[in-house]
Parts: sequence; C-alpha cells; structure tokens
Amino acid sequence: MTPLSGIQSSIESGDYTADIASIGSTLRTLRHKGRDLVRAFDENEVRPRYLGATLVPWPNRVVDGRYSFAGENQQLAITEPERGHALHGLAVWLDWAVVEQTGDSVTLAVTVPPQSGYPHRVQVSVRYRLDEQGLECAMTATNTGESPAPFGTAAHPYLVAGDGLIDDWTLLLPAAEVLEVDERLSPVALVPVPEKLDFRTERPIGDTRMDHAFTALERGADGRAVVHATAPSGTGVALSWGPEYSWVQVFTSDLPDPGLNRRAIAVEAMTCPPDAFNSGTDLLILQPGASFTGSWRISAL
Repeated sequence: MTPLSGIQSSIESGDYTADIASIGSTLRTLRHKGRDLVRAFDENEVRPRYLGATLVPWPNRVVDGRYSFAGENQQLAITEPERGHALHGLAVWLDWAVVEQTGDSVTLAVTVPPQSGYPHRVQVSVRYRLDEQGLECAMTATNTGESPAPFGTAAHPYLVAGDGLIDDWTLLLPAAEVLEVDERLSPVALVPVPEKLDFRTERPIGDTRMDHAFTALERGADGRAVVHATAPSGTGVALSWGPEYSWVQVFTSDLPDPGLNRRAIAVEAMTCPPDAFNSGTDLLILQPGASFTGSWRISAL
C-alpha cells in the first residue's frame, strides 16, 4: 500500500541522502553522514506541521482567506481555523507525480487547478538534486491558464543543527527588517529589526521566540543570502537562496508537541511576505504562458 505521506523517492550523493514524499512534494528526510539536517518524519505518517512541504501559489497566510484581484473579490478556504486564515497555498496536500528520477535527483510535478478562490491554472515542477555541496531544490511554476495569476512560493524545511533544543544553538540571520504581526500573525508593519530579533551577528538563540518574516537581506557577491544554525558540538546546517526570494520566514518551533517543541528551526525562503495577495508587496503576477523559476540549497556545516 502507498504510505500515508505518498510515493517515496530516495536519492543519494556522496555523504548525503534524502527522501522525498509525493504528498506536497515534501522533503521528508535529509541526512549528511547519517546526521539529520531537517526534522524528519516517518513515511507512513501524515506529515506534521507542514514539515518540508512545497508552498504554492502563495506562501504563509492570506488573512481571512479574502483578497481582490483583477476587480474580483475572492474567498479561499480557511485552512488555519485557529487564526482564521488560508495557509500555505493549495498544493501541500496534493499528490504530486514523480516525472523523472536518477540516483541523485528526482523531479515532481503537479497542476494547481482553477477553483473557488483561485480561478487560475498553474503547473509546478520541483527538482531535488544532491551533490557534494548538499541538496539543491529548483522549482518552476508556469501559468497555463488564460488569465494573469497572482503567485508566490516558498518551501517549509525545519532545519536541525544537532542534538538537543534550539536554545543552545547559535543562529546567523542576515536581515535588517522584520514584519511585525498581531496575535493572529496578521501583518501589521515593516520595521527595523529590533535587538531581540537581530541575528545579523551570529549569537545564541536562547529563549528567543520567532514566527516572523524578515527582509532587507544581506547577500554575497553571488546574490545569495544564507541563514545558518550551529549546535554546541560544532555541527550545523545552512539554507541559502538566490535573489528571486526577497523574504525569509523564521519559526522557532514553539509547539505543544514535545517531540517538535524547539527541536528544529523552520527557515522558509519566500518570494513575498505574508498576505501578499492583499498588500501586493513583492507579489508575482504570472501572465498566461509566463513562468517563475527559483532555487534554494541546504548544506551541512
């Protein structure tokens, strides 16, 4: 029988191994020399907390599930009932098709069909590939419909630097601005990053709690931004991404489940901030036939 998380694809290269589950095009495991780099879950388990899922055609939240586009008011299904929002797009529970696989790579694809709240057709493919530098994920989204489509994307890996709680890890987060949120995590205002959330100089996470979107990212000469976490043992993990992603959501996994609570840190490179369908900030408008392509990478430290 097919596992609860979908068809499984295992890839490997050198010291790296990974397992991709077809439900949500999900990065289920990633290991370097047997050490977990992301929070893993069992293949015959319904994916908890969006671990490793691909988020399209929007990342994060649409507040109240409502927005207006091209003069039409739209209402999305409320998938975060405790806060009353539409969360993490429309493809996280779709069963993606495996369209190509080699020893070190796998490509999955899905079509987001026109539906109530999102009357557009977007075809998406995601290629996971391992090499000596880690895991690269490259995604392409194409508007195969007849009308312009609002679009944003992210992935949702929960990074693991080493054993124990994240309180003992150090974090480097090269961002100068953060989006303030209210008690429902709805955006309020973009502000300079306050001292308590300022990790532009690597320092211990301690008791810091975050579930925020950051921007004004410092980048290298290659245009890439890097977030990394390091455990006291000296092991660590890094997520890097290119200029097509202007934002990064960081969540310190403050959760009621003791198996997840502060045992990983979610780092999500995003093309746009939360509620971009309403604010329009960095929102992509895919014209009919147009595509978006972006990539990010996870590496062991």
